[in-house]
Amino acid sequence: MSARGAAQQELRTLHEAGGLVDAYPQVAQLLVRLDEGELDLAGRLLARLNPSDVLAAHPSTPAVRIAVTGRSTTAGLVPALTAQLARHGLLLIPYAGGNGGYVQDLADPASELYVHQPELTLCVLDPLTVWDRVRPPWQPYDVALEAERLRLLLAELAGTHAAHAPAGATFVLNTVPLLRRFTHQLTGLAQRAELGAVWREFNADLLRMCDPAAGVAVLDLEPLTSAGVRADDPRLGAYADAHCTAGLLAGYARESAHLARAQRGDAKKCLVLDLDGTLWDGILAEDGPERVRAARSLRAGAFAGFRRTVEQLASQGVLLAVCSKNDPEPVARALAAHPDWPLSSDDFVSVVADWGSKAEGIRKIAADLGISPSAVVFADDSAFEREAVRAGVPGAAVVPLDGEPAHHTERLLADGWFDVPSVTEEDRGRASRYREREQRELRQAASKDYASFLRSLDIAVDAGPAKAHELSRIAQLSLRTNRFNLTGERLTGAEIQRLAEDPDALVLAVRAADRYGEDGVVGAVFARRDRAGLHLENMVVSCRVLGRGIENAVLAGLLHAARDAGLPAVHARWRQTPANEAQRAFCPAHGFETASETAASETASETAASETASETASATGGAIRYRHALERLPLVPSHVRLRLRLTHDRAQEVVDPCTPSSI
Repeated sequence: MSARGAAQQELRTLHEAGGLVDAYPQVAQLLVRLDEGELDLAGRLLARLNPSDVLAAHPSTPAVRIAVTGRSTTAGLVPALTAQLARHGLLLIPYAGGNGGYVQDLADPASELYVHQPELTLCVLDPLTVWDRVRPPWQPYDVALEAERLRLLLAELAGTHAAHAPAGATFVLNTVPLLRRFTHQLTGLAQRAELGAVWREFNADLLRMCDPAAGVAVLDLEPLTSAGVRADDPRLGAYADAHCTAGLLAGYARESAHLARAQRGDAKKCLVLDLDGTLWDGILAEDGPERVRAARSLRAGAFAGFRRTVEQLASQGVLLAVCSKNDPEPVARALAAHPDWPLSSDDFVSVVADWGSKAEGIRKIAADLGISPSAVVFADDSAFEREAVRAGVPGAAVVPLDGEPAHHTERLLADGWFDVPSVTEEDRGRASRYREREQRELRQAASKDYASFLRSLDIAVDAGPAKAHELSRIAQLSLRTNRFNLTGERLTGAEIQRLAEDPDALVLAVRAADRYGEDGVVGAVFARRDRAGLHLENMVVSCRVLGRGIENAVLAGLLHAARDAGLPAVHARWRQTPANEAQRAFCPAHGFETASETAASETASETAASETASETASATGGAIRYRHALERLPLVPSHVRLRLRLTHDRAQEVVDPCTPSSI
C-alpha cells in the first residue's frame, strides 16, 4: 500500500475506533500525505471532533479561533478549513455565521461573532457578490456604482471589526471572480470589455484594502480560478444559497490556513535544496560538474525556471542551503563556475555535501544558522530522502518534488511555507547578515579571547521610539522570536500600532551595527510608565545577535534612563516558554530582585497592558516578577557604544552610561 493509501486508511481506522482525539498530535503527519479530495473527507471527519475534547487531551495543541461569515451559506467552508489547519498542526475553534447575515454579524458589537473572540474573521465574498444588488436593465456603470457602495460598506465593517474584535484580530476579505453568465448578458463587445475593466478595478480596490498594521487581509482568488478551479455552483446556489464550489472553498481554506500560520509567526526561515534532479538536470557524481545542466535544453529550462523561483524567494529573506549526497569538491566546482548556474556558493548560507544522512545534514545546517530544525523546508525529488527527513527532523516541512521539473515551482509554493504578513527591509538583507555573521565567527576563531573579539567588532546600538516604517519589523520579531522573548507574548502589527499610539506605552526599536555592516532592527522593548515606575512588559532580541552583549547594553541603558527620568523603580517579568529557559536569569543578573507577593500583584496599568497582548499559546508556567530599585545600576558592556532614549526628546538620551559612579 502506498504511503498516501496507508495514511487514508489509518485516519479511517482512528475515526471508526473513536481514537482521533487521542491521536490528534499525529494527525498532521497523516494529512500531509493526502490529496485534495482525500483532505475533504478528512476535514469532514475532523470537524466532528469537539475542540474542547482535543485540548483536554492535549493542552499544548496550538488552537486558532476563526469566525466565518458571508453573503451566502458558508458552513461548507468549516470542514475544509479544519483539515487545512490540522495539516499545519493547528486546531480550529470555529464560529460559522453567514447565511446572508454578514452585515448584522459584523455591525453588531454584541453579535455571536464577537462573542466568539476570533483571531481571524473570514468575510467570504462569493461569486454573486455585487450582482445581488444589480437589477436589469443594467450597464457597466450600474455595476461600478453598486461595487463602490459595497466597497464602502466593507470598509465600514472593517472599522467596526477593528473596534470590537480582540486586539490583534484580522478581518479577511477576498477578491470576487467574474462569472461568464454575467459578462455575456452584455451583447456588445465594447460594453463587455468595459464591464471587465470595472470588475478588475473593484477587485483592485479590495486588494488595496489589505493593511496588516490595521488588521485587514485580502485573499486574491484569481490564482485559483486561473488554475482551472470553477468558482460557482449554479445548482447549489439556486437551491441551497451555496454559491461557491467545493474546489473554490478548498482553495480558500488553504490560503486562509497559510494566513493563520503567518499571523502566528510560524513562517519557515530556510529552504534546503537537493541538487541532482532538483536544481539541475543530471547526476553530479556520474556526469561531472561540466555536464549537469540547468539551461540550454527544454528540460533543463524547467530547472532554470525553478532556480528563478528560488532566487525570488531568497531576495525576500528566505535563507538558501544545500544538502546533497555528493562529494564536496565537485559540488563546490559546479556551484562556483558552471555556465548554466548564475547562483554561486555565496548565495547559499550553508552547503552540506557528503554521503551521510540528509536528516543529519539538515540538523547541522539549522545548528550552523542558529535556527530550529522545524524552521526548515526541505525540497528533494527522492521519495526515500523525503521520508528519511520526515522521520528524522520532526517539524521540518518536506516538499514532494518528483521527476518532472516543470512541476517543481508549483509544489514548492503550494503550502505558503514562507508567507509573512509583510516583507521588511531586514528580511531582504537577511542572507547578507548571515554571511557577515560567518565573517564574525572567523574573526572570533582568530582572536586570542572572546572579549578581545567583541571589542574588535565596534558594536553600536541605538534604541529609541520605533519609527512608523519599523513597526512591521517589530511585529515580525514579536511573532517569530522564541529564544530571547522574556514572556513569550506575541503582538501583531495592529497591536503594536496601537501601543505606539498610546501615550502611556513605550515601543522601543533596538538597532545594531558593527564593523561588518548594519543589522537593522534586531530587537524591541515594550514598556509602560506610571507613578510606580517603568514596567518592562516584554523584550525580544533576534537570536542572530545574541552573545554580542546587545541585550545587556539595552537593559542597562533602560535602568539608567529610568533613573535619569526620576522614576522610582523598574518592574519586569519572565514567563517560561518551551524556548526561553536560558533567559530566566537575565533580570537577576542585572540587579533585579524577585518581587514580594504584595509587590507582585499587577498594577492597573499592567492589567490594561495585558489586555492588549495576544494569548501566549506556548506559555507553560506562571510569570516571575522582578523589581529594580535603581540604586546600584549595572554598566553597559564596555565593547558596546549605546545610544538610548525613552521618548523622542533627545535631552533624555542615555549615551554610554558606564561610569564608575553607576556601580
